Amino acid sequence: MDQGLGFFLGHLLEKWQQYFAGMSSTDITWLGIGLVGQTLFMMRFIVQWWHSEKHKKSIIPVSFWYLSLSGGLIVLAYGLHRFDPVIIMGQLPGTFVYARNLMLIRRERQDYP
Repeated sequence: MDQGLGFFLGHLLEKWQQYFAGMSSTDITWLGIGLVGQTLFMMRFIVQWWHSEKHKKSIIPVSFWYLSLSGGLIVLAYGLHRFDPVIIMGQLPGTFVYARNLMLIRRERQDYP
């Protein structure tokens, strides 16, 4: 613990270099896909927070569900590629919920134009 922040950052950089050096270009591509999916998934919270602040009450905008579905599906694809049961089990049920919410929103808009 007495090594300091510089030591920690240097160690972290060294570990990342080792990690990426051992990856194929396909794995790096899939890592990028996974990061894009995770970023979309994270953005849903920022969108929801911004929308709620704008309206001064808690509101879930439709874009929240689109970001949830698109990010969740991309992260699920990444999990399937990696054969990672934790990611698969974490994302698979949510994709049905997100899709169903979008279906309900679409139906409501058709019923009440």
